[in-house]
Amino acid sequence: MTVMQAPAYRRAEYHGFAAGGSDFVYLVSAGAIFEIDAQVQAVLDRLDGQELSHAALVRELAGEEGDLAEAEALVRELRAVQLIHLGAAPVSVPEAPPADFPLQALVLNITNQCNLACTYCYEFGADKIATPTGKPKYMTLETAKASVDLLIAEAAHRPSVHITFFGGETLMNFKLLRDVVDYANGATAAAGKGITYSLTTNATLLTPEIVTFLSDNRVGVTVSMDGPPELQDKHRVYKNGNGSYAVIEPRLRTLIAHHRTRAVTARVTLTEGVTDVVRIFRHLKDDLGFHEVGFAPVTTGETRAYSIDADGMDSILAQFNLLAREWLEYALRGQVHGFTNVSETISELISGVNKSHPCGAGMGLMGVSPSGDLSPCHRFTDADTHVMGHVSSGIDRAKQGDFLSRGHVGAKYDCQSCWARPLCAGGCHHEAFVRYGDTGHANLHYCDWIRQWTDTCLHIYGELAVKNPGFLEHFAERKGLS
Repeated sequence: MTVMQAPAYRRAEYHGFAAGGSDFVYLVSAGAIFEIDAQVQAVLDRLDGQELSHAALVRELAGEEGDLAEAEALVRELRAVQLIHLGAAPVSVPEAPPADFPLQALVLNITNQCNLACTYCYEFGADKIATPTGKPKYMTLETAKASVDLLIAEAAHRPSVHITFFGGETLMNFKLLRDVVDYANGATAAAGKGITYSLTTNATLLTPEIVTFLSDNRVGVTVSMDGPPELQDKHRVYKNGNGSYAVIEPRLRTLIAHHRTRAVTARVTLTEGVTDVVRIFRHLKDDLGFHEVGFAPVTTGETRAYSIDADGMDSILAQFNLLAREWLEYALRGQVHGFTNVSETISELISGVNKSHPCGAGMGLMGVSPSGDLSPCHRFTDADTHVMGHVSSGIDRAKQGDFLSRGHVGAKYDCQSCWARPLCAGGCHHEAFVRYGDTGHANLHYCDWIRQWTDTCLHIYGELAVKNPGFLEHFAERKGLS
């Protein structure tokens, strides 16, 4: 005779941390954060390395003279929020979005030309995957209009869409940008949708007239810039080798002073010799007046002269942590600090994201080349091996499906044991391709770094949840998360 054993409780996969004098758990299966008390901790401790039946767990919690009803209620509550579960663990990897997941944004690469020759450029540098030979250098208005029409059609029931203008150097095709905004405003209004805009620029071509246009049309501006003169001019140079800082500095001051409708942000690419994060932040935020400053280590392979070694990455993380502490101090006072890397992660923690993919590439977002080819994102623009349709014929669903299938976090073996996968999901597709030759490969070279940074941001969230929860509420409102 077969004896059926009752299923036993196991504790869920979580990451525990303490902040603000309280204990928290980050529940991996849901991307959720819970503040816990001693009773909850006792349950989790009892299930550390062992399984217990419902009756046994309740008895252990109640003790000899405890309240069985209270212990029973606690167990049922923890089961309801999935901190504990009966039998085999539930699937903790999110499902992939449906094949017809609606578009929300397009990145229009309105030119593949640039007036700078940045040595680390992923588009035309040493690690380029772009194949622009024989292709249009500038997007035409016809192609841009077809892009807008495709976005509106594929956005389905979304109330609003977004267009990012990109390059090359975006402002080398400013006339087109201006015409596209005019067309898109009319087309989205006719379709009953809202629209927002952003662009990325090196700032060398900014003029007062362009700044006025950007402000009048609420175009968000991100400036690619690496810091004070000697750091900016290390890699961000003209084709004759001359640095760009002296050219952009007065233009930036005009932009920041007169663009009043959207935040002006800086994006810094960190490279060997350009890793003084705190100094760069102080210059861009305090001296020049950027509203937000974000940092990203160069995504190149390890053999390049400008690659950052392990010691350099450790130094960057230490400085990130210093600025993160400042961010928290500002937040505890109800003030905005401006360190984008913290703001972005806190936004995801508030939203409770549990990513199936690292980002919206190939899903809610696609890139458009000057010729009209669709790609997973702007980083794959003009790469023949990553074409995913055309604005005139639509999305190639087979290629899109293959890309998304390989990029799903559930397909990345190395991610399955990582507690940070709800926020990371394996990391950037483009970086994976450059490093490993496969867009679906986990970015193993920075796993420890990501876990440490995520833990830092969890501690910030926890401190605010205890000491100034109102800031998190206002932050969510400001970011449109609530």
